[in-house]
Amino acid sequence: MTAPRILIVEDETALAEVVRDYLAAEGMGVDVLFEGTDAVSTALTGKHDLIVLDLMLPGVDGLTICRELRRTSDVPIIMTTAKVEEIDRLLGLGLGADDYLCKPYSPRELVARVQAILRRAVGRSDNSVAARSSRLETDAERWSATLDGKPLNLTRREFMLVHSLATRPGRVFSRDDLLSRAFPDDTEVFDRTIDSHIRNIRRKIATVSDNDPIRSVYGVGYSYDG
Repeated sequence: MTAPRILIVEDETALAEVVRDYLAAEGMGVDVLFEGTDAVSTALTGKHDLIVLDLMLPGVDGLTICRELRRTSDVPIIMTTAKVEEIDRLLGLGLGADDYLCKPYSPRELVARVQAILRRAVGRSDNSVAARSSRLETDAERWSATLDGKPLNLTRREFMLVHSLATRPGRVFSRDDLLSRAFPDDTEVFDRTIDSHIRNIRRKIATVSDNDPIRSVYGVGYSYDG
C-alpha cells in the first residue's frame, strides 16, 4: 500500500519542520509550502492525501485556498489558526474543512488527527484531479466527463456538479452542498437551479446510456450510484 502524502502549508518555518518530522516518523511523505500562492495548484495535482493548512499565510490566505479547493476537490483539509475565536467563525462559514486545530498544538495531536481522517478516507479518490468509477470518469484539468467511454459534453456548471457527485459515490449531497460547489461566487442562484441542471445532465446522459447513475433522494438532494 502506498504511503500517504501530506501537504503542509505553514509560514512558521520551525513549526512546519517539526510537523513534517513527526509525520515522516509515521511513514508519511511530506511536502511543505511556506506561503499560500502555489497552494491551490499544488493541491490540485492530486499527489496529496491530506492538507494541513494555516489560516494566516503570506501570498494567499488559508480561507481563500480552502474555498478554491472545495470548488473541485474534496481532499481532506485540517485548518490551523492562532486564534481560538477564529475556529467558530470558520465553522460558521461552512468551508468544508475536515478538522480545525488552534495553535499552539501538540504535533502528536496533529498526527493523530491526520491518521483518523486518512482512515475515514480509505478507498476515496476525491483527492485526485480525475475521479473514476466503473462507468464515469471526470477530469478537472480538461473539464471533461465520459460515461461508459462516451463524452457527455457538459457545460462548466454541469461538469462541476457531476464531478462533485462522482468523487463521492453513494454520498447524498444536498442542493445547498451542490450549489456551493457549482456556484461558489453567485449569491443570486437558488437551490432549485440545481434541479434544472440535473435535468439537463440527465438528458445528456440519455444520449449515451439507458442507465442513469444519478439518484434523486426525495427531500434531500442527489447522489451518484454508478
